[in-house]
Amino acid sequence: MSNPLLRDVVELTYTGARVVLDACVAKATEIGVPQCVVVVDSGGNLLAFARMDGAKVLSYFTAMQKAQTAASSRSATGAAPQDFGVNLALASGSRVTNLKGGLPIVVKNHVIGAVGIGSGTGDQDVSVAEAGLEALLKAIG
Repeated sequence: MSNPLLRDVVELTYTGARVVLDACVAKATEIGVPQCVVVVDSGGNLLAFARMDGAKVLSYFTAMQKAQTAASSRSATGAAPQDFGVNLALASGSRVTNLKGGLPIVVKNHVIGAVGIGSGTGDQDVSVAEAGLEALLKAIG
């Protein structure tokens, strides 16, 4: 029986974040696009990071923004109209982004974290992020 003063919580662990990270790196290697991969918890706090050899150095920043935005908004990044996305970035001090490549990690209807990918095209970033999510959901069973 649940207590109305407490929440039952499902949380992403470092081990789970590594499953996402490793699958993203494998997908990026498969498509030949070195990436920056960021995995955060539901609060947008960094759990795991990789910058593959050849990935753009500053893409760490956009990958982190994408992950934190997806965790905070509980939705994929890149869907807002472009002018709204620019205003969003300005209003948030560049902490929120509308660039494609950030996906929330949803388990049992709870957002437990997010993944952000940067260094490829928006569609490549999304493809790599999706591979990470698929691997985690498969590992969970």
